[in-house]
Amino acid sequence: MWPLIKLLPITTNFRFVAFARYAAVISTVLVIASLGRAIFPLEPPCGGLACGIDFKGGAMLEISTAPRAVDLASARAALSDKGLGEVQVQAFGAPSSAMVRFQIPKGASADATVADVQNTLTQALGQPVAFRPSAVVGPKVSGELFTSGIMGLGLAILLMLIYIWFRFELQFGVGAVVGLFHDVILTFGLIAWTRMEFSLTTIAAILTIIGYSMNDTVVVFDRLRENLRKYKRMPLGEVIDLSVNETLSRTVITGLTAVLALSGLAVFGGEALYEFSLIMIFGIVIGTYSSIYVAAPVILLWGVRNRDEEPEVLPPMQPRGGLQP
Repeated sequence: MWPLIKLLPITTNFRFVAFARYAAVISTVLVIASLGRAIFPLEPPCGGLACGIDFKGGAMLEISTAPRAVDLASARAALSDKGLGEVQVQAFGAPSSAMVRFQIPKGASADATVADVQNTLTQALGQPVAFRPSAVVGPKVSGELFTSGIMGLGLAILLMLIYIWFRFELQFGVGAVVGLFHDVILTFGLIAWTRMEFSLTTIAAILTIIGYSMNDTVVVFDRLRENLRKYKRMPLGEVIDLSVNETLSRTVITGLTAVLALSGLAVFGGEALYEFSLIMIFGIVIGTYSSIYVAAPVILLWGVRNRDEEPEVLPPMQPRGGLQP
């Protein structure tokens, strides 16, 4: 009975394709709801997303309380009621250093806001508190960062399409890209509905999800391609079911391992990594789902070329030395 992994069945025979239509309806509804929540209202720069300082503009201030460690909780509590948006207080380098990021209220002076924050932190943390020169990110720079981040996501998906097209066939590439769009849009929906902060860290999490989802899809596609060569007369839906079942244990174990690691990161990684971990967990679960119920059914709808051709007959091998039998 040990290891417990022996309790898992070696082979499964689930009929995934039989539920593909129901999954398509559910996915379509979720994609529309997520896309609508992420886009509306149509207000720059992030629409329905809760933009962070990276995309909305704000100030960044580095503080030091050497030789004492920075009391991060006291700093966050002191700034929480100042009307500075999503305030971030994170450890930076040594325990006595921290990075404070906050938004400049609309119509307020950046210099006056920074000075007020410095006075508030000095009172909350006590003496001595040293402040290094602050950096203010304007709306123009933030808008450029947002545009660059979205373009980066689009370029990543395009490169994935080219890679799958090169390695398999066009219909495989289209299926993979449809699955990636499904995963990315639902992740944006999660961020929008839960009002998580949308920042450069979020972009990094989505790019990681794209890589994981593509890796999972390639595993299924690789087995599907092998089975298409072996079972030329088997209906395509049955070949897809067979391929998904043959890779299911690997997919589940890999995904579960990643989810366990990210769960620990969410619990013990602190506030700075909590939202990142949740987005990654959601992305891994939805990426596994899309490999089975989004990418593979696209191939079922499109079909596969050359399945009905007779296998090529090779000429008989000649004996070595040119001797005839």
